[in-house]
Amino acid sequence: MNKVIIDNLTMERTIRRLSYEIIEKHQDLEEIVIIGIQNKGVKLAEIIRDNIYHIEGIQVGFGQLDISTYRDDINKPTDSSINKTLVKVDIDNKFVIFVDDVLYTGRTIRAAMDAIIDLGRPCAIELCVLVDRGHRQLPIKADYIGKNIPTSKDEKILVELTDFSDNDKISIITV
Repeated sequence: MNKVIIDNLTMERTIRRLSYEIIEKHQDLEEIVIIGIQNKGVKLAEIIRDNIYHIEGIQVGFGQLDISTYRDDINKPTDSSINKTLVKVDIDNKFVIFVDDVLYTGRTIRAAMDAIIDLGRPCAIELCVLVDRGHRQLPIKADYIGKNIPTSKDEKILVELTDFSDNDKISIITV
């Protein structure tokens, strides 16, 4: 069963609000680096980065992070060429803001922290998620949350995000 819980207009408003929250918290936007976590976190991070630029006229640092080789809960790929990490900005002494679509157990974010430390030493790491669905296995908490959507363990959150077309939505799927 597939139940749409957030439509494209609500999603667009939610992401705009997240962008404003980041702006309000950081006086010096040039000191932040927004890092999208592969796959859907990258698109969300791009939208937030673009929103910040349109609101404040400041181009913040940006990157994308593939954490697959840092996961402890899935089989690791053997081909290192599939790694899609692309962080061309210096993260040392910067505020790194991880962006992902759904926060669930916390294992993705733990892996992202391991991966980013291999690239430099940020002064702080923050987390921005579109959906927090609960069921944490690690003590991870988001700093910016689009929507809290409590789920059961036999449900899954599906985020479909492109460019705010009519097809963009967030659904709950019973597995």
